Amino acid sequence: MNDLAHMRQSYQRSVLSENTAGTDPLTLFSLWFSEAKDEGEPEPNAMSLATVNKEGQPSVRIVLLKGLIRNEFQFFTNYHSDKGKNISENNRVALNFFWPKLERQIRIEGIASQIPKEESERYFAVRPRESQIGAHTSNQSSVVPSRDYLEEKFVSLSKQWEGKEIPMPEYWGGYSVSPTKIEFWQGRVGRLHDRILFVKHNDNWEKTRLSP
Repeated sequence: MNDLAHMRQSYQRSVLSENTAGTDPLTLFSLWFSEAKDEGEPEPNAMSLATVNKEGQPSVRIVLLKGLIRNEFQFFTNYHSDKGKNISENNRVALNFFWPKLERQIRIEGIASQIPKEESERYFAVRPRESQIGAHTSNQSSVVPSRDYLEEKFVSLSKQWEGKEIPMPEYWGGYSVSPTKIEFWQGRVGRLHDRILFVKHNDNWEKTRLSP
């Protein structure tokens, strides 16, 4: 831990200009996401999700982006989880993608809302069977007596639904985040990073450059 002050990396792979950023941040996001996949970034759809509860306490965790639908960022979870409870109390959230191989990150602020149940059911139906059973096994964020308790419940449910279609739990489903701000960050030499910010006004995006 004593070498933390000396841990650093020089960023010099690419450049982000106002011209290359274009006028539509969703188009640029899709381009950067495709480049992250092509580069072999591990789990390029992994994103930090920050929420705030009614006491003003922020919380952050990694979730997986599962769709960019209607220009909104979609992920799935247990609605009774800590993140679900936070969103029900304060639906303003933030997302962050970090792709170190490309020396890039994307910061997003927006409003989260539950997606229609039918859309959640369509996604749940194509999840691996183990993940479907896991959604029933886990009362996410709640205290459990032991690991054995979870594994025994998983085995019991597996036997219960053997050879049967597994229904989606009522407390499980998707959220979509409608973005109000999207910032694209490209690492540069000397920590003079490129930061291009898009802010949504009505249906239009305004683009500015931020100081690093």
